[in-house]
Amino acid sequence: MNPGVDLPPHRFAGLVAPAVDRVFVAGMLAGRDGGGAELSQRYGGPAATGFLVEFRTRLAAPGGAVDGPGFAAVTRYRDPAVCQRALDKQVAHAMITRRPDGGFTATERGAGFLAEIYQVHAEVTEELWAGHDDRVLRLAEAFGRVLGHALLLAGEPDAEPGRAFATMAPPHEPDGTPPGVLLLNRTGALRYHRADAHAAAWTAAGHTAASVTELPPGPEHRAIELETDRRAAGPYIGLDAEERLAVLADLAALPG
Repeated sequence: MNPGVDLPPHRFAGLVAPAVDRVFVAGMLAGRDGGGAELSQRYGGPAATGFLVEFRTRLAAPGGAVDGPGFAAVTRYRDPAVCQRALDKQVAHAMITRRPDGGFTATERGAGFLAEIYQVHAEVTEELWAGHDDRVLRLAEAFGRVLGHALLLAGEPDAEPGRAFATMAPPHEPDGTPPGVLLLNRTGALRYHRADAHAAAWTAAGHTAASVTELPPGPEHRAIELETDRRAAGPYIGLDAEERLAVLADLAALPG
């Protein structure tokens, strides 16, 4: 590593986001293709399991629940009516139970599915990233520190609300969770930290979830992305410049 390279947190936040997306999506697709789709069918298919997979790291925890505002934040770019109908279907499949606050928890049957999907992710990430054990361990540890710093910042009195991140973090990590699953779920949680930063940036620019998705490339779009980087940078203060470079290199080297 070159200690002379300057990589401040806000620049790193912009560079690491697509790398995190690539690794996370690769792990989730491997889970779907490596047994997740078959597992889902045994429980009733995507109509029965969709939100369980999406919110798995919260719902798999003992007593884990998603509240109404948190659900709305995570699904902010989707049609609320469509999301509620999807929840209704999963209630009908006895996979989740609705709460009075508009949120939901997993049923016993849903919890069984979640335990199995964790196992699927353990198997597929081990295969996907075979031969990269040291790299996966380094990344899981680094993102664990970043995630911990993000949680500390979120708890400060003057912290800006980050509802999606608060809903998804910290991820459930039972004893013995393998490094590949730690990496998958920690990067997943941090994606919601950036999602909240992005929402705050486009809200400050006078946009809505609908209007920002239609914003064409140009100066306004670029300004929102730069403001997103600034708002998403805080957790990365826990890594020095050399560690940030190492994280980028390790992410780039992972297959997927």
